[in-house]
Amino acid sequence: MQQNTRTMKTSDLIRRFLPYFRPYKRMLFFDLFCAMLTTLCDLVLPLIVRNFTALAQEDISRLRISYVLIIGGIYILLRIIDAAASYYMTSRGHIMGIYIERDMRSALFTHLQTLGFSYFSNAKVGQIMARITSDLFDVTEFAHHCPEEFLIAGIKIIIPFVILMGISPLLTLIIFLMLPVMLVCTRYFNKKMKAAFAQSRRQVGEINAQVEDSLLGVRVVKSFANEDMEIEKFEKGSEEYVRIGKNRYRYMAGYSTTTRSFDGLMYIVVVVAGALFMLKGWIEAADYVAYLLYISTLLTSIRRIVEFAEQFQRGMTGIERFAELMDVEPDIVDAPDAKELTNVRGDVTFEDVSFHYSDDDRTVLAHISQQVKAGDRIALVGPSGGGKTTFCNLIPRFYDVTAGRILVDGQDVTTLTQKSLRENIGMVQQEVYMFSGTIFENIAYGLPGATREQVVEAAKQAGADEFISQLPQGYDTYVGERGVKLSGGQKQRISIARVFLKNPPILILDEATSALDNESERLVQKSLEKLSAGRTTFTIAHRLTTIRGASSIWVLTRDGIVEKGSHQELMAKKGKYYELYSMYTEDTAHE
Repeated sequence: MQQNTRTMKTSDLIRRFLPYFRPYKRMLFFDLFCAMLTTLCDLVLPLIVRNFTALAQEDISRLRISYVLIIGGIYILLRIIDAAASYYMTSRGHIMGIYIERDMRSALFTHLQTLGFSYFSNAKVGQIMARITSDLFDVTEFAHHCPEEFLIAGIKIIIPFVILMGISPLLTLIIFLMLPVMLVCTRYFNKKMKAAFAQSRRQVGEINAQVEDSLLGVRVVKSFANEDMEIEKFEKGSEEYVRIGKNRYRYMAGYSTTTRSFDGLMYIVVVVAGALFMLKGWIEAADYVAYLLYISTLLTSIRRIVEFAEQFQRGMTGIERFAELMDVEPDIVDAPDAKELTNVRGDVTFEDVSFHYSDDDRTVLAHISQQVKAGDRIALVGPSGGGKTTFCNLIPRFYDVTAGRILVDGQDVTTLTQKSLRENIGMVQQEVYMFSGTIFENIAYGLPGATREQVVEAAKQAGADEFISQLPQGYDTYVGERGVKLSGGQKQRISIARVFLKNPPILILDEATSALDNESERLVQKSLEKLSAGRTTFTIAHRLTTIRGASSIWVLTRDGIVEKGSHQELMAKKGKYYELYSMYTEDTAHE
């Protein structure tokens, strides 16, 4: 997957993120209400101290014990309210964040399911995993803290400003005019931090991709004794992450130092200017104390914003990477009026079909026109790179044709829903993918909700029941990551059982036996012949002796279908097929 270096505006990212709050607006409202309560409790204390100081300054006798106890009791009550509100914020606020993370992860995973082969051909799974896991965890923290921190900061700036303006407008303006200067100075570091966090996230994705690549290919790594090379690649990626991290923390340090400098500057201005104002008689001693306490509250709020800045940038980076992936448009989409494909016979027609990949102008298939009747068994042979697999991938619309059209039972595949089209096509490929789970679950994948009896019957038809029954847990045997506990022939027969269970009228066999030993090939070939009976079948063959019984053999090269006919007809012509078959049988004889 190509790295996206664009940086979205923060305002645009927040607009993209806000709809995820909508289902939890009541929870958000109470969270913000509690945040407001805790903030107001903090702001009451300077007023109480100012009141006590003013009364003591005017006439100490007016400061009665009963009055002090009543005010103290009210403040204790406020602190109890503060504790309850803080508990709600910490618990329910984070729970709301988890809900939002779940919704975004679900939206992202659902969107990934709509993307076609062309996207995943260029994507790194490790990068995708980083976006759907760690990035969204940062978004959870952002979702909870961002509204709270903005509200708290707003209240702790606006209310003290109003109160202090009532005490001394001049001193208040001197102090608050320093805030815009501080914001301008920190903006530089803020932008640099955002870019650094984006780089960091991309590098985490690269490390994930490298780890996944190494672990999934662990058998190849060990067979070539290349553990040291893999460690070196990993450490190189880790060092790059450290380099990016150093820059990130330098910018964070610059941001923090700038705000702390203004922090100290504002304190000294309040202390010195406030003392001078008091000497001049422009403010009272009680007002001076209130100023110091409110400025302390204000600066504490600014420090919280500084500490939140890192979390804010992580959240923004997570949302941006989420948005980038959500903005990837599916290359294969259903037409607005797409129809369901039902009662399929299995006729397949190719009308002047041409194709080239979107990122490559080189033509893979050109002007192919063929008609296949229901139940025909078509074999595709030819040199590697001739487009055999691509040709078959066009039938279920894994890719769309560049020109021409493909029809199933007389209906253009682009006018049908992808789901209904693919439900009627079964595929058995050379590289069998086994999901982590049991044998039963892997076979049942062909027909969600299938009963155990249906699964066992499908396995019997595929010739897999015998070896499955001999396993310690039978159908409940765990197959391991990608089926590592099974042989190639066993995995292939399970994949055939999966298709038997699906029972599609159209079948595509993509070099299903080419990677197997002779004994496994014989067993699998027997299962495939049984599976193909009565179905329209397209077989991509590497071992040419397996397709002699095909209704028609098509020789596909870069020039298109150069020959077609039965095995006997093509051998009699002594053309390209004869040459390929003779070469194959000669190679087989030498083995």
